[in-house]
Amino acid sequence: MIEVVHTDAALLVLSKPSGLLAVPGRGQDKQDCLSARVRARYPDALVVHRLDMATSGLMVMARGIAVQRILSQSFARREVLKRYEALVHGVLETPPETENGWSSIDLPLLSDWPNRPLQKVDPLHGKPSLTRWRILGHEDGATRVELEPVTGRSHQLRVHLAALGYPVLGDPLYGHEVAKSRAGRLLLHARTLGFFHPVSGEWLEFESPVPF
Repeated sequence: MIEVVHTDAALLVLSKPSGLLAVPGRGQDKQDCLSARVRARYPDALVVHRLDMATSGLMVMARGIAVQRILSQSFARREVLKRYEALVHGVLETPPETENGWSSIDLPLLSDWPNRPLQKVDPLHGKPSLTRWRILGHEDGATRVELEPVTGRSHQLRVHLAALGYPVLGDPLYGHEVAKSRAGRLLLHARTLGFFHPVSGEWLEFESPVPF
């Protein structure tokens, strides 16, 4: 079941559950996805961006090609507010030098071709990748963090946190065995999504309750 958070003549805002593909994958067994389910109800809905299959939370879809183009440009120009929440393994502390509690992870990322779909940190060939983060609290040997991806590389948040030594709980790709065993799903949620309406120009901002 897909939760429709907002709908109007131009766009849809949806809440994707963990474990569901955002778009179809390769093979007949990977055709069930958020975009297919939404288009069965809203035939004019078009994909603008994606979330990892294991990540839950907010996505926007355009209703028509013209709106899709405008929203895609907003993402490309980094005019979209994206905030995630995660539980990571270990007690992460705020670095001494922060900006209102926010710190940055600036590590270039590259596809790990022999081990696709994995990504890896590659200082020489990687694409610039920047994540802002701050601590929300600690609980049972884990740290709750708020994340803002400035760039939008594949698996960026997961790789950056693992590179710090604090993988997301339940991450089957980048977590070590202890981190993977501590949750039945990836504890990463796209909590906040904000953007200018492609027709009215009004600023819209949506929140999705964190399910963990």
